[in-house]
Amino acid sequence: KFNEAIELHVATGADPRHADQQLREVAELPHGTGKGVRVFVFAQGDVARAAMDAGADYIADDELIKRIEGGWSEFDVAIATPDQMGKIGRLGRYLGRKGLMPNPRTGTVVQPDNIKNAIESSKKGRAELRLDRGANIHARIGTVAFEVDQILENLSSVYSTIVRARPDGVKGTFVKSVTLCTTMGPGFKLDQGELEKLTQSVR
Repeated sequence: KFNEAIELHVATGADPRHADQQLREVAELPHGTGKGVRVFVFAQGDVARAAMDAGADYIADDELIKRIEGGWSEFDVAIATPDQMGKIGRLGRYLGRKGLMPNPRTGTVVQPDNIKNAIESSKKGRAELRLDRGANIHARIGTVAFEVDQILENLSSVYSTIVRARPDGVKGTFVKSVTLCTTMGPGFKLDQGELEKLTQSVR
């Protein structure tokens, strides 16, 4: 049976063409996304071994890097230590357009002693939040198999993260509308006043 995803779509008043109105954040999802997360790690030596022990699915080597250059991207998150960023730079055009480029702002460029936590956090499930060209933010917050409380707690985490991350350059209303839907189903607009109450009650 197809387990439909539950998705949150937020329309904003930002203009993503302006640098001071960009948004890129990560919301931790208390109950995950409902799907397995495959983690690719750029690290070497003891750090690479620690990453494998922590549950990384792939550790970068020459063969895997060639596969990425050939268009392969069968992973959901890429994590790197700072010393690997020079090597990753040439992969920017392959990883960047798929939203997989490691970035300090999304917690995917980490110090070696934090690699275990970063992998475990990614495996648990997070929502990467960014504006599309239409100034909308999209996030998967679970599946129809989730309990209502699980969906509400994930929803609260994503919504409060978006509100806190309001870019400095946005004038007027930032969050214009919030819509919840399943993969194949219609969208339902959510009342922002009720969302504010929800985020306060979940904290």
